[in-house]
Amino acid sequence: MVAPRTGTGIALSLVCLGILGVMPIISNSRPPEFDALGFAVFLSLWQTVFAIPLFAWELRSGQKGVFGASLDPHRTRRTVILGIGTGAVFGLSTYLYVFGIEKAGAVSAAIAIQAYPLFAILWETIFLKRRKTNLELLLTGALIAALYYLGTGGTWRIDGLSPWFLVALSVPFLWSIAHVIIKEELVRTPVTPAQITFFRVAISSVFLGVILLIVDPQSIAVAIRRPDFQLFALLMGLAYYVELIIWFYAVRHIDISLASSITTPWPALTMILAVIFLSDRIEIYQIGAFIVVAACIYGLMLAELRKERMRDARTQPS
Repeated sequence: MVAPRTGTGIALSLVCLGILGVMPIISNSRPPEFDALGFAVFLSLWQTVFAIPLFAWELRSGQKGVFGASLDPHRTRRTVILGIGTGAVFGLSTYLYVFGIEKAGAVSAAIAIQAYPLFAILWETIFLKRRKTNLELLLTGALIAALYYLGTGGTWRIDGLSPWFLVALSVPFLWSIAHVIIKEELVRTPVTPAQITFFRVAISSVFLGVILLIVDPQSIAVAIRRPDFQLFALLMGLAYYVELIIWFYAVRHIDISLASSITTPWPALTMILAVIFLSDRIEIYQIGAFIVVAACIYGLMLAELRKERMRDARTQPS
């Protein structure tokens, strides 16, 4: 087992920040005649292609993971059902990611996706009965207000709330649900990160592919014959897969809270790249909303770290 190294974890987290910032630009740079569903299908297929080598290498090197586990029939059935379910959820979130970025714009969608901690807090409160401090409630309220302000285009008017912003907001909502389930399986079964990633993208590809076959089967042949479209699907699939794997290895060296804090500013990178490559115009309200969202996320992470230190202090023998 490799000893954790803080410098390595920080460096890997910075790589994740860069990839996350570039991904919305790649998505919105694809040929305009191809819709979000077709792009989501092919980027997922490319993800699966890139996931195969590490998946196969682990099996050849003796890291059997879930394949070497002696699970009872009930546990096996449960794991398979949860794997298919989370794969479908991730497939849907991939489509909504592409669609939300296309409709809401790269910058607004990127900031909306930063709402992930908000939904994590929601599930912790509902299912784990974890009480929140007054500071956490205040920061959560400010985060919601900032997202609402962004969703209304800086007007604060409910009739100005963009439905496309809500589509982008559904992405972290779905991620938070799937990640709660995956975390449980990581604890209860010996499945490896490479196996989880491979199953996730493979099931997502099948799920989205079936939908595309039903909705618009002719587009598949057209997409296959377009190398310019496949180039962007390949780049997006590679970026998405590499970010997932690097994130898993980053959190082996440093705490998730530190890794998350390092990657939090990635929408700022998206803002810069959107101006350069997409000729997008960045509005003042978007900058303001991003600053508030980032500050709230940092505050929530610091509050959680403070609670952890207090719990550790109480459990240590006097």
